[in-house]
Amino acid sequence: MSLHMRRLLPVISLAAAVLVAPAAEAAPKGASKGGAVEAVPKAVVKITHIGKLKDGRARIMSTVPVTGTVTPYVAGQRVEVSFYRDGKRIKRKRVALRKKRGSGVFRARIRLKVGGKYAASARHAPTARLGGDRTVRKSWRVSYPALRRGKCGPVVIGFKKAMRRMGYITNSGRCYGGKTARGVLAYRKVNGMSRSFRSGKGLVRRVFSGRGRYRVRHPGAGTHVEAPLSRQVLVFAKGGRAVAIYPISSGTSATPTVTGHFRFHRTEPGYNNLGMYYSWYFYGGYAIHGYNSVPDYPASHGCLRTFISDQPEIFERIQYGESIFVF
Repeated sequence: MSLHMRRLLPVISLAAAVLVAPAAEAAPKGASKGGAVEAVPKAVVKITHIGKLKDGRARIMSTVPVTGTVTPYVAGQRVEVSFYRDGKRIKRKRVALRKKRGSGVFRARIRLKVGGKYAASARHAPTARLGGDRTVRKSWRVSYPALRRGKCGPVVIGFKKAMRRMGYITNSGRCYGGKTARGVLAYRKVNGMSRSFRSGKGLVRRVFSGRGRYRVRHPGAGTHVEAPLSRQVLVFAKGGRAVAIYPISSGTSATPTVTGHFRFHRTEPGYNNLGMYYSWYFYGGYAIHGYNSVPDYPASHGCLRTFISDQPEIFERIQYGESIFVF
């Protein structure tokens, strides 16, 4: 080795020692002084209470609170609460925690606007200071009241919204009126149920669950009217969607209603001398008109009778030249 290299060796050794020393002193993140990795404490998440349940059920249109805990509590923690309906997640919300006896307490809630089986679960995502955890789903079912004319409140409002989503007529406001009762009669007719104005618990459950829609027979006809005589209803449709469904009474077996595809061609506002109210004619003397008697079975002389209260609205819905399919 040359004299020059022997002189440089002490300098090189000193520089190497300076570079290595800090690395040797820095302990790995999450490790103890002895070199062993310290375990990050695991969170324990629990759903402790689901409110407003009676026998495992909550009333439709109620708001259900879900409360839970995370142990241990760490400042700034958040929990993700998920809600499910019929097994499908419908809502996810991140909620903060407040400290209570060494644990973090969280709370979330959901409004039951649609029928079905509901469930909730909670999850704590792992952080640098605390491990992750999740709960199993806790489920509950929905209860439904029977409804009647004159009843008011959130359940009636939700029921009418669910009816309108399927195209059945209802009155406006917070209460159950005569128009809603006629919409229920139309619903019963479409679904082959006993023909009445009654809204029992089973029917209310079906409506909130979105069951019982009318299937449009002529979806390619654009805006049109359908009159399925076996169902005794009048349906206003836009393409494949029913937008208004009214109960009617068509012709008896002795004086049957003509069937086929027709177009509206003549109106007769007000009453005529036969007691027909606001008539729209679609074939000769066959018309849609209001009448003072509209039983839930075929009873007319061939026309499509509607309730007097509904006919002005029906009259305004129809346009000259619009198609009607009677079958």
